[in-house]
Amino acid sequence: MTTEILNTEEKDLVLERFTHQDALELGLTIVALAKENDVNVAVHIEKNRVPLFTHLMEATTEENYQWIFRKKRVVDHYQKSSAFIDARFKESGGTHAENSLLAAETFQAVGGSIPLRVTNAGVVGTLTVAGLTGELDHLYAVEGVRRYINKHDG
Repeated sequence: MTTEILNTEEKDLVLERFTHQDALELGLTIVALAKENDVNVAVHIEKNRVPLFTHLMEATTEENYQWIFRKKRVVDHYQKSSAFIDARFKESGGTHAENSLLAAETFQAVGGSIPLRVTNAGVVGTLTVAGLTGELDHLYAVEGVRRYINKHDG
């Protein structure tokens, strides 16, 4: 996906509020979505860098758990999705791992982590999905937020 598409997508994924209960419901929405498609993912949600929801489905591993934090740190740093940062570097002819000043073992611009934005508050947290490809992890995160918004804010 292009940075233009990813940027538009982020602008569409703004929540009216984000409480601890909302984090639980959002996390369970993504787990249910993964079950619908017979895939296993690891899901992690934070608000103000405080973990509110973490669940590793069957067949996910410690490695998936580690990838959550590599991707999430990119969102914490840039306030944009990890997929957007990956695309931005690629569109510039480079890669995040080679061209950013951030340590590749700690920061990975691979799809799957998105900022959680609240109307009139900006970025308040992160939602990260790991366990599939970066592109699929990103799609599950985005679709999970869309379903949540349609159920609660729409």
